[in-house]
Amino acid sequence: MAKRIFLFLLTNIAVVTTISIILSLIGVRPGDGLGPLAIFCLIWGMGGALISLQISRWMAKRAMGVQLVDGNTGNADADWLYRTVERLARQANLPMPEVGIYNSPEVNAFATGPSKKRSLVAVSTGILRAMRRNELEAVLGHEISHIANGDMVTMTLLQGVMNAFVMFAARVIASVAASQSKSDRGSDGIYFVVRIVVEIVLGIAGSLVTAWFSRYREFRADAGGAALAGSENMVAALQRLAEGPQGVDPRAPALASFKISGAQGFLALFSTHPPLEVRIATLRQRRSN
Repeated sequence: MAKRIFLFLLTNIAVVTTISIILSLIGVRPGDGLGPLAIFCLIWGMGGALISLQISRWMAKRAMGVQLVDGNTGNADADWLYRTVERLARQANLPMPEVGIYNSPEVNAFATGPSKKRSLVAVSTGILRAMRRNELEAVLGHEISHIANGDMVTMTLLQGVMNAFVMFAARVIASVAASQSKSDRGSDGIYFVVRIVVEIVLGIAGSLVTAWFSRYREFRADAGGAALAGSENMVAALQRLAEGPQGVDPRAPALASFKISGAQGFLALFSTHPPLEVRIATLRQRRSN
């Protein structure tokens, strides 16, 4: 756990340092007017998201302890996993992604990576034990569909735009509020407090938007998994997940949008995945049409 925390902190320090150097080199400062402020926020918002995307495959392997397999391990499950991903990728006209397994009791699989040519499909040991092969094939088809649909890139761009908008709007609103103060000391305090409050409020609103889009792409990936591995198998996989509570490994919160299970009730608004029963009903409706 200490190693994972160190990697997370080191990555964030590297991202902040890189963006700060870029801003310094091009001479952009947030207090030079709306134009420079917009550029400043765009570089910070998009820059952090894009750097995170570029190192997402590397981070996933380090944070989750993913062990890559090549189809020649001699382990029946690992070799079947590799051959199945290879076949599904070929069906989807995709380059072969890296394939890996990580040791965790959670029933989960995810896909990540900066591009279709540099992607990773990983599964937990928990899902290998819990699912039949036809069900797991459908889950792998779902993950391959994420890659084919470019979901990692789209989510990154959306998150970057949201980050930039929140930073820009918070600073503009805080500047307007601070301008009403009659003293410099008072204006500084007002600016700081208003900026923080607005960033929190807009950040929450932005997370609702990104969560909604993430749920939308899950339905598309379900349809893709059904097309690649069969609708009955995709429904069976989701039913298997719905049979009992699925523990979620907290080691890589940055991969939350690629966890299988979704929240219920009010928290569903912030969930990156729709409820399993809704996904099952949607697949059944598509199959009957």
